[in-house]
Amino acid sequence: MIRTQIRFDKREYALIKREAKALGVPVAELVRRAVRQYLPPGNQPPWMRYAGFVESVSTHSSCMTYER
Repeated sequence: MIRTQIRFDKREYALIKREAKALGVPVAELVRRAVRQYLPPGNQPPWMRYAGFVESVSTHSSCMTYER
């Protein structure tokens, strides 16, 4: 593991500490989990984190056919 430092304001840190305590994990583990959740899985490009977020009522929303 690589060690790093980050700064939080007092309000953020209090919220982070409270959440970490509720989960029974150290603050560092909570931050690692948050970072993992933010990053795209595996070697996928960053834009892939948004795949599947768009919903449409159109049955042709992802279809390349155009009606004329």
